Amino acid sequence: MTTQEIENILIQGISSIKNMEASEISPGIPFHELGIDSLGFVEILVFIEKTFKLELIASDLAKQDFESVHSLALFISRNL
Repeated sequence: MTTQEIENILIQGISSIKNMEASEISPGIPFHELGIDSLGFVEILVFIEKTFKLELIASDLAKQDFESVHSLALFISRNL
C-alpha cells in the first residue's frame, strides 16, 4: 500500500470522525488546525488500529508522527 493510498484512507476516516468533507482535509494540515481534540485523537488511533491492523501501543509512535495526515501515513507505511 502506498503512502498516498494510506493518506486517502486516513482522510476518509478523519472526515467521518470529525463530520467534515474529505475535501476539507489536506494531508499537510496539522491536526490541531483541523480542531481535533484528545477524544478525536483516540478515535483516530482506534480507526488506525482497526483499519490497518496495527497495535499502536506496542509501536514507536512519536508526537512528530501524529502531526498531520501525511506524517501519520508515513508512520503507518513504515509499520505495515
